[in-house]
Amino acid sequence: MSRRLVSRAIPPILLFLAVIALWHAAVELLRLPPYLLPSPADVARGAWRRSSELSAATGVTGAGAVCGFTASVVLGTGIALVFAQSGVIRASCYPYAIFLQTVPIVAIAPLIVTWFGSGFHSVVLISCVISLFPIITSVTTGLITIDPGLQDLFRLHRATRWQMLRKLQIPHAVPYLVTGARTSSGLAVVGAIVGEFFVGYGTRHHGLGFIILYAGPQLKTDQLFAATLASALLGVVMFAATTGLGRLVLGRWQAESLN
Repeated sequence: MSRRLVSRAIPPILLFLAVIALWHAAVELLRLPPYLLPSPADVARGAWRRSSELSAATGVTGAGAVCGFTASVVLGTGIALVFAQSGVIRASCYPYAIFLQTVPIVAIAPLIVTWFGSGFHSVVLISCVISLFPIITSVTTGLITIDPGLQDLFRLHRATRWQMLRKLQIPHAVPYLVTGARTSSGLAVVGAIVGEFFVGYGTRHHGLGFIILYAGPQLKTDQLFAATLASALLGVVMFAATTGLGRLVLGRWQAESLN
């Protein structure tokens, strides 16, 4: 197991080191000014100088993303369960779910702030909205794409709709939920940062979106890069945690089904 993890980790690490080397070489050879493109060393020094602020901001953004992601899983699963019970409801409401996904979040975010006010709850709501659609799509697909033979078997034994949902549809939809959650975990981070562009938390408590928003116009490019890298790292952590939790859930689910 450890050898497999090492073999998977080596290629992205080598690619990362190659990108850093090319980045440093481009800055040195082209003599680019720091405000245009800082060197990797400048970004590292800027991140170190403001490490406490970056850590606190990452925690604030991470809390918003986790809450938004959790809300999207709960709400999206509930909506999918409703969609799966009626073709008429699904045909009537599913286009609006697609519409919600296609509308740019930067257009929805100001409305959410206007309706619900600024603060952490609005960031969570924006994060939930942007990460909701993959959950609805994945879970709905898992609930309705059931083998007709299995459905006929349940009907033969006069299973109720609740029994079919609990013993057939939901178990079949769990892997789809895990797949949708992986996608939504990264989108939740994006939604939290976009929410912070419009909301913020003030000068004492703010997230990565606040740093990104104000570092650019002030030409503090090293801080901008550091905050962007922290955002990417937060997304990777969210994705990895969701993937690990999904594998744990699937492993236990399959073990219980075999027993």
